[in-house]
Amino acid sequence: MVSSSSPTRHGRGYVLVLTGATLFGINASVSKVVLAAGIDPARLTALRCTGAALGLLVILKGLRPTALRMPRREWPAIVVLGLSGAAFLQWLYFVALDRLPVGIALLLEFTAPLMVALYSSLVLRHVVARQVWLALGLALAGLALVAQVWKDVGLDAVGVAAALGAAGFLATFHLVGKQLVDRHDPLVLSLWIFVVAAVFWAVAQPWWRFDPSVLTESTSLLGRLDDYSIPVWVGLLWVIVLGTLAPYALEVAGLRHLTATTTGIVSMLEPVIAAAVAWLWLEEVLNGVQLVGGALVLAGVGLVQVARSGAGTAADDVPMVAVDGELI
Repeated sequence: MVSSSSPTRHGRGYVLVLTGATLFGINASVSKVVLAAGIDPARLTALRCTGAALGLLVILKGLRPTALRMPRREWPAIVVLGLSGAAFLQWLYFVALDRLPVGIALLLEFTAPLMVALYSSLVLRHVVARQVWLALGLALAGLALVAQVWKDVGLDAVGVAAALGAAGFLATFHLVGKQLVDRHDPLVLSLWIFVVAAVFWAVAQPWWRFDPSVLTESTSLLGRLDDYSIPVWVGLLWVIVLGTLAPYALEVAGLRHLTATTTGIVSMLEPVIAAAVAWLWLEEVLNGVQLVGGALVLAGVGLVQVARSGAGTAADDVPMVAVDGELI
């Protein structure tokens, strides 16, 4: 919750959140490079979740080593969050990135807040503001333009399904995680979420089946940087440190200066930045119709965020941080 309306504090918050969103946006293209090196989406998810868990453990052990315990009653929800918000969400996100242009993959995933609004209205029978229905209409129209449903633009069906599946798991994460985020430090909660995901993938993708020598191989940077190569481990290190831990810490810090709704809206620049980076770097081009569609999707999600803040509830105090589209 923002405790001051100082312009300086707000400015600092915007800089922190924008920097985090920029790092997340760049990370989408870096992830494409790592995937192209031959690390499949499931293995990359295992490496990212395990690396993030270890990184958060080191950070939190240094900052507040006595604050890591979680009450036993919270563990069922933490397991659900670990599976939905990290293990499955990140896997489907990487599958989508592997098969779709970066901008389209992220736009599809960013429909999660609309899924939450629909669930709240149709299942929980909550009163939903009119703006939400307008937002839904804008987003659906935007997605139709992005996919150009009136003709075959060659979008990979598995990639589209993966991106929408990731949005569904992200929506589940929103719904289950709200109360936990209210009660616990988001960094500590994130540590245990990533630990659950790391344990899951250690079983689903046993480490003895992974040949670590692939990390020392060189891989092309693709696109306009195709003539340049880096060791695979450098790309992986970026995904874990500069693509997960650093931007997440920046956006958590930004929440000290901005409301959760403002943070969520500013974080929506992530797919815009990701698409711009993919255009400049990977030469992934969206046509004019798809760009208009993307703008409509983002406008729809923005309306949902604004409706949340005007609903007269405590929802605006719930931390919302984008992690490659994952809001915590």
